[in-house]
Amino acid sequence: MKRLLILEDGSVYEGIGFGGNDFRIGELIFQTGMCGYQETISDMSYYGQIIMMTFPAIGSVGINRDDFESMNPQLFGLVVKEYCDAPSNFRSEMTIDEYMKLKNIPGICDIDTREITRKIRDNGVMKAVMADEGADVDKIVKELKEAKDVTNGVSVVSAARPYTIPNRGGHKVVLLDLGAKYALIRELNARDCDIVSMPYDAKIEDIMSVNPDGVIVSSGPGVPDYIPQTVETVKQIAAKMPVLGIGLGHQVVAQAMGAKVNEMKFGHHGNSTPIVNLEKNKVEFTAQNHRFDVDEESMKAAGLKVTHRALNDKSVEGFVHESLPVMGVQFNPEAAPGADDTMYIFDQFIEMLSK
Repeated sequence: MKRLLILEDGSVYEGIGFGGNDFRIGELIFQTGMCGYQETISDMSYYGQIIMMTFPAIGSVGINRDDFESMNPQLFGLVVKEYCDAPSNFRSEMTIDEYMKLKNIPGICDIDTREITRKIRDNGVMKAVMADEGADVDKIVKELKEAKDVTNGVSVVSAARPYTIPNRGGHKVVLLDLGAKYALIRELNARDCDIVSMPYDAKIEDIMSVNPDGVIVSSGPGVPDYIPQTVETVKQIAAKMPVLGIGLGHQVVAQAMGAKVNEMKFGHHGNSTPIVNLEKNKVEFTAQNHRFDVDEESMKAAGLKVTHRALNDKSVEGFVHESLPVMGVQFNPEAAPGADDTMYIFDQFIEMLSK
């Protein structure tokens, strides 16, 4: 069946539809990963976004039971050049089309993803929506231009209530869940952490009541301005115990310390984004999904020191506080998908807890 991808600037691309038909207006971004599409589409930090894969062939290894990063994917759509409906992999249990139908996520293929990628790189991200053939394009473009940004992403993907993942003998860590991936929990488990996961709006009293050794603020969708209550809570926590922020959590921690967050033109969305570890003078490859970054000019007054920098655009990718046991990384050290060059971040956090 034919399907349309309609952009905010009035561009219309006709392709072949697959997956579900829950058409929602989302932020169209391009994702540069060459592998790991199952982890990507199940990463809850993509809430409100329509993901366009720049790697042309998607679906060749199907969907399996082990590579999910959540059980409820939150992307608003998937755009690919070529869709494979006959996967060949010993772990495959269903096609990506079957999975997306199951979750009612719309997809479109057989369109020129290179052209759209160039458009986004030149003009910045824009709103988009899929539609059936014959839809009123003029009406939809008007709706796109009038649509407001999605601001409730974290409230949708965060844990609804606290829960524990016990592990005897290790440090007790509160995980402020802004849209955490399973891989983050796996890495903490591997380091014997006793995890208490709490919603994004958990109060400082609730956090302190479990007597944690430290707090991790997870990745998630959006920007800290949408969750001021989390920023205020982290500000109080940082004065009491070690804190690690990842992805959106990195921005939340920076803003809690007094730094500012800026909007980027098209952000970083990929599995092998190069950064420079300034302390080791070493290039590392990272998994990322963000369209905002920490403003470096505001960091000095906030007592933050840059530890990692993006190789391509020089944006801030990591920091430590000059006097407090507080650190943040814009990338996902747990990868999933992507390179595991920066797993040491978790070891550094454990070392902070031990001290």
